[in-house]
Amino acid sequence: MSKTFSIKQSEVQKNWVLIDAKDIVVGRLASIIANILRGKNKPTFTPSMDCGDNVIVINARYVALTGNKAVDKEGKLYYWHTGHPGGIKEVSARNLLSGKYPERVLVNAVKRMITRNSLGRKQMSNLYVYPEESHKHQAQQPLVLDVSTLNRKNKRTQRSKV
Repeated sequence: MSKTFSIKQSEVQKNWVLIDAKDIVVGRLASIIANILRGKNKPTFTPSMDCGDNVIVINARYVALTGNKAVDKEGKLYYWHTGHPGGIKEVSARNLLSGKYPERVLVNAVKRMITRNSLGRKQMSNLYVYPEESHKHQAQQPLVLDVSTLNRKNKRTQRSKV
């Protein structure tokens, strides 16, 4: 009879992973990032521990949206409430990608795939998303993960104009 393996916090080894999001489908990329943040890609995965890696995503402004999410004016909508009566707000994915904070599309997608508790908030703090090519984590010497080669459906060859 074998025992269930459970890693201790002192035994966790965190690596740095760099992902280029240019022309990658948002949902597919978000699920890959969520698995890496949780540590499900490691043989030492423990559900109650933060054993995932740190993830750096560059070119988040150029992610691909499938279907009519980017083409239609009302394609994909993000809602939030201001806290005041009648204060529900919405923004389309097209406007969000072309706006001031285009990385929020990817951050929201990953956030909704991570558990909604204190462990999930700790795991989300290991995600660094940048809208362009430049980032400030060169000193960590991240491993480059090419998401487009994992599955042919991950990359969109034709991007709609945003």
